[in-house]
Amino acid sequence: MSAAEVRERIAAGRVNDVPRRTSRSVGEIVRANIFTRFNALIGSLFVLVMVFGAWQDGLFGGIIVANSAIGVIQELRAKRTLDRLAVVGEAPVRVVRDGEPRDLHQDEVVQDDLIVVGSGDKIVVDGPVVASGGLEVDESLLTGEADPVHKRPGDEVKSGSFVVAGNGMFTAAKVGRDAYAARLTEEASRFTLTRSELMDGINRFLKYVTWLIVPTAILLFVSQFRSAGGVSNAVTGAVAGVVTMIPEGLVLMTSIAFAVGVVRLGRRQALVQELPAIEGLARVDVLCVDKTGTLTEAGMDLDQVVPLDDARQGERALAAIARSDPDPNATMRAVRDGLDVPDPGWTQRSTVPFSSARKWSGASFAEHGSWVFGAADVLLSPDDPARTKAEDLGSTGLRVLALARVPDGAFAELDRLDVAATARPALLVVLRQRVRPDAKETLAYFAEQNVTVKVISGDNPASVGAIASSLGLPSAEHPVDARTLPAGIDEMAAVLEENSVFGRVTPQQKRDMVAALQSRGHTVAMTGDGVNDVLALKDSDLGIAMGAGSDATRAVAQIVLLDNRFATLPSVVGEGRRVLGNIERVANLFLTKTVYSIILSVLVGLMHVRFPFLPRHLTLISTLTIGVPAFFLALAPNNERARPGFVPRVLRFAIPAGIACGVATFAGYWIATRNVESSFQQDSSAASLSLFLLALWVLVLIARPWNWWRLGLVGLMGAAFLTVLAVPWLRHFFALHPDDLGNDLYALVIAGAAGVVLTLVLRVLKQQSTTGSTPSRR
Repeated sequence: MSAAEVRERIAAGRVNDVPRRTSRSVGEIVRANIFTRFNALIGSLFVLVMVFGAWQDGLFGGIIVANSAIGVIQELRAKRTLDRLAVVGEAPVRVVRDGEPRDLHQDEVVQDDLIVVGSGDKIVVDGPVVASGGLEVDESLLTGEADPVHKRPGDEVKSGSFVVAGNGMFTAAKVGRDAYAARLTEEASRFTLTRSELMDGINRFLKYVTWLIVPTAILLFVSQFRSAGGVSNAVTGAVAGVVTMIPEGLVLMTSIAFAVGVVRLGRRQALVQELPAIEGLARVDVLCVDKTGTLTEAGMDLDQVVPLDDARQGERALAAIARSDPDPNATMRAVRDGLDVPDPGWTQRSTVPFSSARKWSGASFAEHGSWVFGAADVLLSPDDPARTKAEDLGSTGLRVLALARVPDGAFAELDRLDVAATARPALLVVLRQRVRPDAKETLAYFAEQNVTVKVISGDNPASVGAIASSLGLPSAEHPVDARTLPAGIDEMAAVLEENSVFGRVTPQQKRDMVAALQSRGHTVAMTGDGVNDVLALKDSDLGIAMGAGSDATRAVAQIVLLDNRFATLPSVVGEGRRVLGNIERVANLFLTKTVYSIILSVLVGLMHVRFPFLPRHLTLISTLTIGVPAFFLALAPNNERARPGFVPRVLRFAIPAGIACGVATFAGYWIATRNVESSFQQDSSAASLSLFLLALWVLVLIARPWNWWRLGLVGLMGAAFLTVLAVPWLRHFFALHPDDLGNDLYALVIAGAAGVVLTLVLRVLKQQSTTGSTPSRR
């Protein structure tokens, strides 16, 4: 099209205007963080305190402002990072305008544009094919069928599919929201805060808490009305109990940890296309990598050409194939750049584009016959001496390809062509691969972190094994030829467990291997950069694509490494572990508070005594033992691999910890109330000392393994509480009157004893969970 025609279509709105949704809009972010269930509940309780109580007891209302502001700011930071990286990582679309090809952003394509596609390109709009050079399209993301579909002029291609072989051109007939996969693409690229095992577990906690809050609040209000004397005291006591039950910061801290993880990964040029991918990073225990693009760099160098038969004719055929390929892959580019033979100018009659399933490409030339170029162990028969020579070269880590002549007309029925039986080898082409300098260090990191690495490649097994062995990968000296793998998932899984290097793997086998590993309970991450990796990336628990890879791999992956560095993966996995491990710590803190507040409220209701705390007491204790520490713990380093059973593990800590805090605090308070000479202010101050000491000890237990900054954090929180007690105006502001030494000593002794018992109970529970159901041996 001409520039004038393009302007006309832009003015008419006939552009590919599908919005890029890497996150929620600003308005959605603000609404989602302000209009929450917890903000509504806490806001209602704040109004009650302002009406019936002292303004100091309404300090907890600041939680609404703090939670909403922090949540909005952090998610906006994540949104800016994602939007910026999405633009950088988006593959351009090649169109023909004014007779010249040019690369455009996807949203610059207009209706009737002539779009040029090659192997690995994603189809971004719908339209009819106008030219096909062996064009084969994979529509599995739309139809579920993995077999490539041959496209001829007049056939339609649809957005959401991708090119696996050949090249061609098509007209953009349906663009924007009219395109077939527009809505699917928008949903697939949406940055989401939900649908993860972690968030499901947290939502279960919140559901349980919601069920408990209503009856407990009713019981507490009734008991306070009868025992506290007056509506004002009853409302203040009931609000103090209910506010403490709400784990208002748990969802906030989870969102912050995820958002900060996205920003940190963004700084390392890793684009997180789906938020739950952060969680998946922490759970990975098997990492499947392709050799090319991960262990080795994408480019290769021509090492030598080994003549076999009619070398001069073979070299001229190789030059003709390499220089006539309109869409050369890395292998063909290496041959073209390194071959010292001029283009013979042969007239090409037909071509067979390279595909991962065939592992060869071909071309037929007028008066010069038909030739195939590809993997030596595919094109050469097992008893051919040239194949033995190729395997010897390949065992040193070199990549060996073969050029062979096949009978004229052999390409007429590709499905029936047996190239190994009919090809006459002409020469071997030896390529030298560029091993990534940081690959060895990266593999060592995963070994230390108990993440098993499986190298799954379409190349010769011996060559792949030699490279993997040189990098120190365990079991790499015994590479497996995937053509010998059993078809059954169980049998394949057994072979995968025993070996680490696999060559001659087809795209469908990669997919089956992921399923086989998953059947053994593994959480599988798959890296890739080519179209042959798409199916496996899509089925793995976590798909990781290289930024320089094909459009298709980037489209289906959850994470894209924009810098194309395999060495980025350790920091990516480490970030996932940091997020999940820290959220579990934070959940322990918040759920402990919920449990002890419920225990206290129930005991107060059953014993018909005044609630031991004012809201300001609990605001102070919660801030120093939960709110401030949780913020630092949520963002701290953490390399522990995530384990299944998040909910049971948190409950196994929070329930005994909450019971210890609640029962011991109430016991100290109950003893204080028996002293007729002490006032409510003195009794509640004794209860505050007891609860703070126990809550601080719970923080100490959660902060393990200890280091200088964690112990320093605990010490700082303790010092802050002592400061409140030491400074008269702060002590008065928080209504603390620790004047009765006897009450205070009783409360502190009971708290200390409860802390010891809690530590022993948690140790026993941890031992039981570690041994699990493993039978004892005698």
